[in-house]
Amino acid sequence: MSAEITAPGPGANVKVLRLERGWLQDHLAGRARMSTSMLGKIERGERPLTQGMGAVLANAFGITLDELLGQVPVNAGDQDRLTELRAAMRRFDLPADEPVREDRLAYDLAELFRLRGDADLSAVTHQLPGLLRRVQDRAHATGLPEDWSKVAEVYSAVYWLAARHRWMTLAELAVVRQRQAAERANALTLAVAARDEAGTFLNGGDFAGGLAVVDRALVQAESGMRGRTRHLALGLLHLRGMTLAGRLRDKKTVERHIKGARKSAAVIDSDVNVHGMHFGPENTLVHVLATHVDLKKNAEALAEGERYLRDGHTLPATRIGPLHMNIARAKLALKDRDGAVDSLAEAWDIAPQMAKVHPTSLELSRVLVSLHKRSNPKVTALAKRAGIKL
Repeated sequence: MSAEITAPGPGANVKVLRLERGWLQDHLAGRARMSTSMLGKIERGERPLTQGMGAVLANAFGITLDELLGQVPVNAGDQDRLTELRAAMRRFDLPADEPVREDRLAYDLAELFRLRGDADLSAVTHQLPGLLRRVQDRAHATGLPEDWSKVAEVYSAVYWLAARHRWMTLAELAVVRQRQAAERANALTLAVAARDEAGTFLNGGDFAGGLAVVDRALVQAESGMRGRTRHLALGLLHLRGMTLAGRLRDKKTVERHIKGARKSAAVIDSDVNVHGMHFGPENTLVHVLATHVDLKKNAEALAEGERYLRDGHTLPATRIGPLHMNIARAKLALKDRDGAVDSLAEAWDIAPQMAKVHPTSLELSRVLVSLHKRSNPKVTALAKRAGIKL
């Protein structure tokens, strides 16, 4: 059964799911091949549940990672928009009577990318249904590859929104439609679709399956693309591969993807927006930092992150918010609890809507509140934002 977040923090769901099955801690720990002590710390909020550890526990429960982490409930004001969005997705192959003007679509797509970059999940939710209908109608009317590319771009945004909330049925349908549109578009759009498809494996905890999707797409991009576009495709795929390999703690594969991403980023030179996503030296560094935390190279990750923030950055909130979350993870692992609170507060300030639903921010909030036994105004403020009762 999928857990729904009522008390924030994925680690809290572990105990709920265990008790639903009538299992003792030692039984679950044995199935997950971890110590009972470690499991107890996760359940009590003394140690954060990582995505890699979450995948192991999800497998022990016989569920997917997204089910363990828990779906974010739909806001009452968003339910009608999501119903409209699903209706538009069902009509993927049904053309309308009249095409939509190109100038309006260009403006609306630019606005969608801006809202996504700002991590404004609510505004993205409200814009998607109407925009999806319009881009599909135009693509059917013209049949042009560039118009089908726009359809794929909007479906990528649907996937992004659904994955942030762990609405995985919607996310998986979105990537199917995204690929169908991409097949009528171009090679770069296909590479982005493969990246998002691998993302559904990441969300579900099947990291090896996601790597297989990435490797297949890399082979296609290597052999079928040329020039700058080829490096954009390769770079985006290597970033996804890096994250997947990091969750598996496969150091050799991590290094292969880091090397590939850095090679392409050097060609691109400065970060650019690709179908609503960013690739270049900065986003490569942000991904490397997150992967170093997954591999427990926390001091190295912290040094990279602080240097990057000190030197200035151009990435949007949707990337800088998670960067601060990963810096908080590194600080907590290095036993700098106060520093972790400060970094997590930065993530909430920069991307509050994302922090409210992101499993990393929720889990860090739960653990930091649990570990700070003494009164601390910063922790009190963090608890209030995360919905944790003190």
